[in-house]
Amino acid sequence: MGEFKVHRVRFFDYIPSGIRALAFNRDTERMAVARIDGSVEVFHCSDRFFQEKIIPGREQCGTEGLSWVGERLFSAGLNGGITEYDLTNQKVKYTIDAYGGPIWTITGNQQGTHLAVGCEDGTVKLFEVNEDKIQFERNLDRQKSRIISLSWHPSGSKIAAGMIDMIQIFNVETGHSIHRMLADRGVGTSQSKECVVWGVVYLSDGTIISGDSVGMVKLWDDQTGTLIKSHNVTKCDVLALSVSQNEDSLVAGTSEGTVVQFQFVSVVLGKDDKEWVRTRTFKNHTHDIRAVEEITTAVVSGGMDAQLVVRPLLDKIEVRSAASALRKIHFPHRRLVSCARKSGLMLFQYPGHLELWRLGESEGKGLPGSSLFVKRNPEKLLHLKVKGEDHIHCSAVSPCGEWIVYSTASSLRLYRLHCDNNNISITKISKLPKVLSSANQLCFSSDSSHLISASTQSSVHLVSLSQAGCKFVGTLKPKSGSHQAIHLLATSEDGKWLASASSDHDVHIYNLQTRKAHCTVPVYSSAVTAMGIHPTTNCLFMMYADQQMCEYSIEQKQYTDWSRTVQRKGLHRLWLERDTPCLNVMFNPQNPSHVILHDTYMICIIDQSLPLPDDKTQFYNQLTLKSLPEEQRKSHSHAFKLCKNFKDILCVELMSDQSLVVVERPLEDVAAQLPAPIKQKKFAT
Repeated sequence: MGEFKVHRVRFFDYIPSGIRALAFNRDTERMAVARIDGSVEVFHCSDRFFQEKIIPGREQCGTEGLSWVGERLFSAGLNGGITEYDLTNQKVKYTIDAYGGPIWTITGNQQGTHLAVGCEDGTVKLFEVNEDKIQFERNLDRQKSRIISLSWHPSGSKIAAGMIDMIQIFNVETGHSIHRMLADRGVGTSQSKECVVWGVVYLSDGTIISGDSVGMVKLWDDQTGTLIKSHNVTKCDVLALSVSQNEDSLVAGTSEGTVVQFQFVSVVLGKDDKEWVRTRTFKNHTHDIRAVEEITTAVVSGGMDAQLVVRPLLDKIEVRSAASALRKIHFPHRRLVSCARKSGLMLFQYPGHLELWRLGESEGKGLPGSSLFVKRNPEKLLHLKVKGEDHIHCSAVSPCGEWIVYSTASSLRLYRLHCDNNNISITKISKLPKVLSSANQLCFSSDSSHLISASTQSSVHLVSLSQAGCKFVGTLKPKSGSHQAIHLLATSEDGKWLASASSDHDVHIYNLQTRKAHCTVPVYSSAVTAMGIHPTTNCLFMMYADQQMCEYSIEQKQYTDWSRTVQRKGLHRLWLERDTPCLNVMFNPQNPSHVILHDTYMICIIDQSLPLPDDKTQFYNQLTLKSLPEEQRKSHSHAFKLCKNFKDILCVELMSDQSLVVVERPLEDVAAQLPAPIKQKKFAT
């Protein structure tokens, strides 16, 4: 497999932000996720839940709800504004004030014509969705308490509103309340507490389902305004509800971290009379579940523990596969760590600041698996705070360690680093080219002479760096006219080639010497999650969200023979069943046939000189090879060598001195910094 000295880094104190809202678009199979820090992410549900887009948050944003209208995404929050997102360029399109105080909920009708928001001042405000913007239409009857939750009737003619101690049904045409249904505060000591209706769902048959702070899921009749049935789900709060598309299944998320499923089934065999019956309980969270969505074949939930959990509903899955397995997404599908390979520096990206660290040094050599004595501890060199309210979108440090760059939605800043023995100082480059207003992705050339910035409309800006400052060189644009934002950049070691990958699966290759588009890689159905250009062959190696891989010869403009062999023979079943995407592709100059990959749970070296394993081959064969005599090992070897000595990996990088930097973020360390969950009585305690 190869021996490396490993810098095991665990001082990146990254804390993922809790999930506040979910919204599922059934037409495009996209799941939008809003987090407490104001960021919004879009996952492609049919592409292994790959995180396609990330829109950074802002300070004091307070997002409370998300809603799709067609392919447009809207959010609302406690700042009182409604925001529409530019998903093509991954930024906020505009924000308008609803003038009703903090907004607690937002939802669109099925017809895609109107948005309704529930406000602190007790009003339900209707907005008409126009082609370019939304426009305020009118208020429904004002109530005495804030509007906590909303749900449209599928016909779009009525709206159910959950409030404190009651549910109101509004006629959309007249704006008047039709029924007022009082929510029971429960029995015992809870009588003095308010009953908050956290979630409502309006079904096509006129049934309204509510979830409240008393721990009840209740069914109401919208014709008579009366209670049909109550289900006591928890002693705590029911915080979120979601119903399936054909309205035969309902899921409820609780503050205990459980998801409870109800199904609309026949109670008596052979009879058509159906009832809502509690059928299953899932426990995959440690803290409050603030949002839940039932999609085609699974239940997706998120909450204060910051993990997005995809729980498959096995009764709705026809063929068992890796796509039908339980999936927990803890970390972004983007790199938050940038390494200066030639100078031993690391740049950590937090939402509101950057940290620059120098790697430690060790003494001597040791046996494989042993720990070396640390001669010099890692050292924090710089803490760089972001100016303004916008969070960082992307950042990078140059291979030589002299340049640091970061971008937010509104600005891009470039700094020069000066290291004089133990004295560290930085200089902000004040005169930047006007085209560098913001970036979706940033990287430097291998010799640190150029900064490459991915801008809007899939264009790439090239800037030369020198002692005097920076100078705009040119803009690279794809021939195809692609408009989606670029999420990956890769440069060749000789500085001649640049590859860019965008969220519509396009991969474009540019010649940096002629500053022209060279070719486009054939489009594959899955998104590119990582890529790199081989330093000697100039072949582009790409990893996809469905765990497939390919190698493309840039100079010959075609797939390599090795890549064609992979497509013909296929990859091992255990490799394809992995549930986290590869996040980096590296090459070992001492072994040109080696390709180094990593995901959240493993580091892999692919030896292209060895045969590919088939499904009958033992995939994890390192221990078997060790037990065999030297002369027999080659006949039992295959291309894949995996290392699972590390866990919860955020980044792996091969440095110029042939050492590996492995940045881990143990989940138990993340959990230790979360607020305490609701205390639950356990047996014999």
